[in-house]
Amino acid sequence: MNIASGIAIYFVVWWICLFAVLPFGIRNAHEAGEAVEQGNDEGAPVQTLLPQKLLATTLLATVVFALIWGQMSYGWIGFDDIPYLRDMPGH
Repeated sequence: MNIASGIAIYFVVWWICLFAVLPFGIRNAHEAGEAVEQGNDEGAPVQTLLPQKLLATTLLATVVFALIWGQMSYGWIGFDDIPYLRDMPGH
């Protein structure tokens, strides 16, 4: 894997991880026991916790990217290691 491919793959993995992490810890005003101000949506989060989520996303994406890089570089799991692929016709 060259540097440009690695950066592109990390970028995609980071965004996927961000969307996976975003819903954690979100509470709306009703769940937090606060009144909804006029003009605000009832489902709007009270606190976004964005800095913590960006850090968690970066850590998670780094781990996932390391696993992808290791698989691509060292081939830890091949098609022959997946049991149901061995039983397919023509394999």
